[in-house]
Amino acid sequence: MKMKTRIAAALLAAGMIAAPAAMMAQGPPPYGQGYGPGPQGPGGWDAPPSGFTRDIQRNGWRDGMNGASKDFENRRSINVNNRDEYRNYRGPEPRVYRTAFRAGYQAWWRHQGPRRY
Repeated sequence: MKMKTRIAAALLAAGMIAAPAAMMAQGPPPYGQGYGPGPQGPGGWDAPPSGFTRDIQRNGWRDGMNGASKDFENRRSINVNNRDEYRNYRGPEPRVYRTAFRAGYQAWWRHQGPRRY
């Protein structure tokens, strides 16, 4: 009986190690299907608002989400004005892009909640 228990424990441990490795090998989820709790997929917490119908708005939103995530990873202060992508944007319609960037940046931090480090 002890041998069966040992084998079962070894198989369980191997599965616990293999599962996360298999998930990481798949790469990140598609845009709009973020990590973490909450609704996933189209219309999830990390999807652009329905009012952002233009590409420039969706790109600004996505860049804001990515910028906030990088600030969190690097333990930087929560300040959209510190992001180079925001300050130095030189593409078309900078006001539209920056408004969407700021909205995405703030949405990421609202979802993240208080800092946990």
